[in-house]
Amino acid sequence: MADKIKLTIAFLVLMTGMVAFYLFAEYSALMRTLGLLVLVGISAAIALQTETGREGWAFVVGARAEARKVVWPTRKETTQTTLMVVVMVVIVGILLWLLDMGLVWAVRLFTGAQ
Repeated sequence: MADKIKLTIAFLVLMTGMVAFYLFAEYSALMRTLGLLVLVGISAAIALQTETGREGWAFVVGARAEARKVVWPTRKETTQTTLMVVVMVVIVGILLWLLDMGLVWAVRLFTGAQ
């Protein structure tokens, strides 16, 4: 029950910040943005005190660890793959255009249309 109350408070703090951002439109955008960021931080700090928040943060940490394990392609590999994709798109485009032209010819032949 305490976690639900904390999440509700975090949500209300976040919504208050968003409403205040638009309500105080006459103030500087920088000040409104800084105020919103402060309230987002407070809301996140409150949410992280719940079991759901801790589980979510553990997921983020795990996801970052897994992203570091990825072997990213080199620039040369990326360029070669991109060129192959472009070539295949052009080839398939031409084949589909030829198929379309053949079907148009066949429909005109059967319907007697010019």
